[in-house]
Amino acid sequence: MELIDGKKVAQKLREELKEKVKLLESKPSLAVIRVGDDAASEIYVKLKRKMCEELDITFTEYHLDKSIEQTDLIDLIEKLNDDESVNGILLQSPIPYHLNIIEAFERIAPEKDVDGFNPINVGRLAQSQECFAACTPVGIMKLLEEYNIDITGKNCVVIGRSNIVGRPMAQLLLNANGTITVCHSKTKNLAEITKTADILVVAIGNPKFITADMVKEGAVVIDVGINRLTDTKKLIGDVDFENVKEKCSYITPVPGGVGPMTIITLMGNVIKAYENQHK
Repeated sequence: MELIDGKKVAQKLREELKEKVKLLESKPSLAVIRVGDDAASEIYVKLKRKMCEELDITFTEYHLDKSIEQTDLIDLIEKLNDDESVNGILLQSPIPYHLNIIEAFERIAPEKDVDGFNPINVGRLAQSQECFAACTPVGIMKLLEEYNIDITGKNCVVIGRSNIVGRPMAQLLLNANGTITVCHSKTKNLAEITKTADILVVAIGNPKFITADMVKEGAVVIDVGINRLTDTKKLIGDVDFENVKEKCSYITPVPGGVGPMTIITLMGNVIKAYENQHK
């Protein structure tokens, strides 16, 4: 079994992006919109700010009151769309329930949609065209590439069908010539399906859900889950790591596996957006 070290790969990509930014005529810029006071969102935005500062990317946060109207949110997005100094726009989720996040994603200009949630980018991904795709799945693809894990012809099972991970993950694996099965809460005989996976990606938010008897000998296991235990505050994944690792060829730990790749992929998208807009 070999551990897939997301921290190590993210650090390598960080150094590459630093050098890339130095060669640009001006600093790339990212605008992040945060609505309300969700504690996790505040932490995630701080991490993004810190990474932008490290890479010399201009970071601007727009913190909106939780009681704002949909029109106020859309007005801000349109303003940022029209601002040529802004290369990437990110709407931090979740947002308050009275707001329509789907409409908000639709209104972010596709060329500035560094999170890959605009339907135009989603459609381009489905057609295997150049586009921005969701950062966590793209980060996973970079991990597989870094460890020379070939996807062509492999049975790839994705557990979870969210717009953030499951759906774009399945599409990226399909575009890389994998044979894809997507499982979810309504899937029957789940263990029979997971045992066929050469590459198993788990993103359901259920601690230690995947046990050793659900995994094929020699499989590659990618654990996207982040679950904090209430008693010890320890972070664990959706995979029973200690037991599953004995059957794997490769496995990602939690923390330190997929997590570090998400933000560094976002930074790469911001730089890509800058380059596209300055062609």
